[in-house]
Amino acid sequence: MKQQKMTLGVIIGNRDFFPDKLVTEARTEVLKVLESQGINSILLGENDTKLGGVETFQDAQKCADLFKKHKEEISGVLVVLPNFGDERGIADTLHLADLKVPVLIQGYPDELSKLNVANRRDSWCGKISVCNNLYQYGIRYTITTKHVVLPSDPSFIADLQQFLAVCRVVRGLKNVRIGAIGARPTAFNTVRYSEKILQKNGISVVTCDLSEILGNAGKIANDDQKVKDTLEKIHGYASTGKTPGEALYQIAKLDIVLNDFMEANSLDASAIQCWTSLQQNYGCNVCTSMSMFSENMLPSACEVDVTGTLSMYALQLASGSPSALVDWNNNYADDEEKCVLFHCGNWAKSFLPDIEISNAPILGTTVGVENTYGALDGRTPASPLTYGRISTDDVRGVMKAYVGDGQLTDDDLKTFGNRAVAQIPNLQGLMNHICKNGFEHHVVMNASHTSAALTEAFENYMGWEVYHHEG
Repeated sequence: MKQQKMTLGVIIGNRDFFPDKLVTEARTEVLKVLESQGINSILLGENDTKLGGVETFQDAQKCADLFKKHKEEISGVLVVLPNFGDERGIADTLHLADLKVPVLIQGYPDELSKLNVANRRDSWCGKISVCNNLYQYGIRYTITTKHVVLPSDPSFIADLQQFLAVCRVVRGLKNVRIGAIGARPTAFNTVRYSEKILQKNGISVVTCDLSEILGNAGKIANDDQKVKDTLEKIHGYASTGKTPGEALYQIAKLDIVLNDFMEANSLDASAIQCWTSLQQNYGCNVCTSMSMFSENMLPSACEVDVTGTLSMYALQLASGSPSALVDWNNNYADDEEKCVLFHCGNWAKSFLPDIEISNAPILGTTVGVENTYGALDGRTPASPLTYGRISTDDVRGVMKAYVGDGQLTDDDLKTFGNRAVAQIPNLQGLMNHICKNGFEHHVVMNASHTSAALTEAFENYMGWEVYHHEG
């Protein structure tokens, strides 16, 4: 899915006894690179300060005032060091602006044949000084893969793209609103969480009793225009297979009420009670609606797994594509680096090229298969995989997470529901970490390789405990 265009504040550091041309050249080159990557930039004009750089406290004040005027637009700040730069000016700018966004530090490399007074940069040394000052000020920052690097270098372009992912995650998580619809199923202690710890981290939970949703759905007539429109949406989304017409009406009415609740409360994600109240008291599964929400970048998790849907949202922010909540479900024969990922059927359509609205056979053994229509059936094909889980550790009062990368494969898998085969280096070590640290049986998958950006966002900027599994 197409990413929304992002805006970075840009600080060009300068120190007066270095050549002016280095600052002018850097400004032109950096802006060209940002434009080529579809990034808007906000920075001082060349006449606002000497060459548009930041050196003195007065320069810092001007740059900070500019950034504050564009606070709602700026997702991150890029610090450019064409020469040693003035570490105090840069630190003062960020301190005065108080944007509380990620910061990327880039320094230019010197050319071995140009270490004379007229051409030398000393950015190698200056970058250390800038980082030292930011550390003293308590300002979080990100460094490039190479200590000094040209903006046109492929490694910097990769660093920049990863930094944008970090910015999206940090910005998105600071004000996210999650709907918790219904009570946690009694049998699922695993999805307990702390609203207070989440709120401390800027994450709000809006609760709603499931009876309100079901009651409002029951009041909608079959011939209501909204029902007709929603049925058309459902038929356009997935094959309905053998799903009875009456079940489709139930699914449509439920979808209408859920959408109304999401819009009325300005929610970014939802976690819905499913097992087994919906089936027993209403007569269908909510998986189809959850899948449509997730496909439309409003992630939805079952079993009122609030931190599960928070994890879905975070991985979605990093990649720009939908996430899915899955169970770490089965071993894959005797292959120690493969396992089966499974759920009744609520994964976003992006994961299910053969998507079909069906029922939930396992759940049907206790509530009757006829009451489980709305679950989806489909196999996820091979693709990149980022997996991850955010959790509140209520005993210690902290947020914690694990993330990693792997692959989804096309290995043979004969079963039902939503299903996939994952291949993960040192999978046994990962399972060991999950079990020893009390993580849930739910994990989130995303068709990307964005675990490094998630680690940087969670650990460096959110201040959470993170395990980055790298095999």
